[in-house]
Amino acid sequence: MIVLNQDQVKKILPLKDVKKVVDAVENAFADYGRKKVQMPPKMYLYFKTHDGDLRIMPSFSEPLGMAGTKIVNVHPQNPGKGLKTVMASILLNDPSTGLPIALMDGTYITAIRTGAAGAVAAKFLSKKDAKTMGVIGAGEQAVTQIAATLTVRKLETIKVYDLDPARIEALKKRMQKEGIVCNIVAAASIKEACQADIVTTTTPARKPIIKKDWILPGTHINAIGADAEGKEEIEGGILKKAKVVVDDWAQASHSGEINVPVHKGLFAQKDLFAMLGDIACGKKKGRTNDKDITLFDSTGLGVQDLYTAAVVYKLAKDQGVGKTIEII
Repeated sequence: MIVLNQDQVKKILPLKDVKKVVDAVENAFADYGRKKVQMPPKMYLYFKTHDGDLRIMPSFSEPLGMAGTKIVNVHPQNPGKGLKTVMASILLNDPSTGLPIALMDGTYITAIRTGAAGAVAAKFLSKKDAKTMGVIGAGEQAVTQIAATLTVRKLETIKVYDLDPARIEALKKRMQKEGIVCNIVAAASIKEACQADIVTTTTPARKPIIKKDWILPGTHINAIGADAEGKEEIEGGILKKAKVVVDDWAQASHSGEINVPVHKGLFAQKDLFAMLGDIACGKKKGRTNDKDITLFDSTGLGVQDLYTAAVVYKLAKDQGVGKTIEII
C-alpha cells in the first residue's frame, strides 16, 4: 500500500495542474449519470458537544476499477487550535481483492475536487462568454474555485468579497504563489460581487446572504458553502427564478443549499432542473440561452474524491512518490 502525506499529494498534483482534476471530476459526474458507480449517501457523525462532525463517503467505480472511502471532518473552531476546519484522509481499495492499495491525505484533495466541481458546473451552466466572476468568501475554497473555473472560462475580472479585507489580499498573494494568473479585485459589498456572470458562494452561513434582487439575468450561481443541515447562503426566492441543478438529490435535500427550503416545503424534487451527472453524460442539456439564471448546489460526492485520488495514485506510482508499507 502506498502512503502519501499532504506535501506529497500537493507536489505531484499542484494547483496549477487543476485541469487534470476538472477532467477527472467531469468524468466522475458523467459516470455517475450513466449509473456506472456505486455511492451510498454521505454518512454523518455529529459531535454536538465538540461543535463538529465526521463524514464518511464510500464509492466504487466500474470504469475506474477502483473503490475508495473518504473520512472528513468539519470543525469550525479548529483554526483557534492551530488546525484546519476541514481535514480528511482517503483509502483506496482494489475491488478484485478488497486489499487497500493507497492511503493519502484527503484535505487538499477535498479542496481541489470541490473547486473542480464548481468548474464543471460552470462549463455546462454558465454563459460561454462569461467574463466576470464574483466570489463571496476569500478562504481556501475561493482559491480552488477560482483556479478551476479559469480552466473552463476566460475570466477578465474576479470580484471577491470578504468580511476581512486582509483575506482578499492574502488570496491575491496565494494565487500568485500558486502560479495562477488572474485579476482579483476587492468588492465593496456582497451585492457588488453578485454583479457577475458567475457567482460563487463559499461561506458557512446559516441564513441567506445573497438576495434575489441582486442576481442579474444570465447569472450562474455555484452554491458551495452549504454542506450541512441548516446551512444556506441563497435567498429562497432565487430558487424559484433559477434552473436548479444538484450533484445528488439525497445529499442536497439533506445538507445542501436546498435543504432548508426543502424542509420548509418551499422546494421539492419536481422543481429540480437536472442532476449535474445527467448533464455531464449528455442525458440532459445545460444552459440553453443567455438569459436563464442557473444554480448548482454542490454538496460534494464520494466519486469526486475517488476519481481525484485515482489521478494522485497513478501519478505517485509513475513518479515513485510515497512510502510503500505492508498493512496486512
